Amino acid sequence: TTATEPPVQAELALLHCAFALLTGDRQAAVTLPDDTALPDPVRRARALWLCAYGLFSAGAPNGDELNDRALALSTAAGDPWGTAAALGLRATLALIRGDLAGLGRDGRRSAALFREVGDRWGELQTVSPLAALAEIKGEYGEAEDRQYEGLRIARELGLAAEVSARLSGLGRLALLARDWDRARDLHEQARRSAAEQGYKYGEIHAEMGLALGARRSGDLDAAETHLGNLRDGYAAVSSQAGDHLVLAERGFVAELRGDAERAAALHLRGLEVARALGEPRALALSLEGLAGAAAL
Repeated sequence: TTATEPPVQAELALLHCAFALLTGDRQAAVTLPDDTALPDPVRRARALWLCAYGLFSAGAPNGDELNDRALALSTAAGDPWGTAAALGLRATLALIRGDLAGLGRDGRRSAALFREVGDRWGELQTVSPLAALAEIKGEYGEAEDRQYEGLRIARELGLAAEVSARLSGLGRLALLARDWDRARDLHEQARRSAAEQGYKYGEIHAEMGLALGARRSGDLDAAETHLGNLRDGYAAVSSQAGDHLVLAERGFVAELRGDAERAAALHLRGLEVARALGEPRALALSLEGLAGAAAL
């Protein structure tokens, strides 16, 4: 044995955990490896960040706490890449919580740091939260510009999974413009790209876009098919936020079919999930659904 083995083993354990989470193994989140045997603050912070990113990707809890530790270590060590990565993830987590001020602050700082170190992949990670922020604010032109820039970077770097994510993002903007055909085409492209890479989360995001478009354009049978696929085909990798949106959309479909009892039951289940999430927009969506069901 050598003196370097415990730090190496600690780092490998963290990386193994991170990649297990990134491939959908939620059991890896049950007991996270001990990182205290890894003395190098930069390597330790980056490994913790990757674990936090894995927790977020798997829809598991504790990602915030782990990412905050990574950010503190990176900042103290003067590591701009690690700081940018942790800020980027914190921006995405802020979006989930509905913390728009934190999202804007951390997302823009992360993008600026990644530009300073010349990391195009890093810049790409900030596209989704910052585009979402622009979309929430009704600044659709900025949101579209960010998504197209992200699509260009993803294609430049040959990152098919990110191409899928950006296509879905553009598909969501097409839905807001009520361009149903374009939205369907973009989401179908996104789904194919994700499926080719075995990127389950990309498939989920694209199929949800197809469900949203079908329901809003009045094709309730197609909407139910897509929502059923999401409920039955991706339960092992779904997140609470995803579960909530599926319940909400199923409730809206029931309402449009005139089934007040079923709509109310689905929205009540969704309201429970929204309360657990503590996300204001999720709560508003469930309450809107309950109001619609009560009005039937």
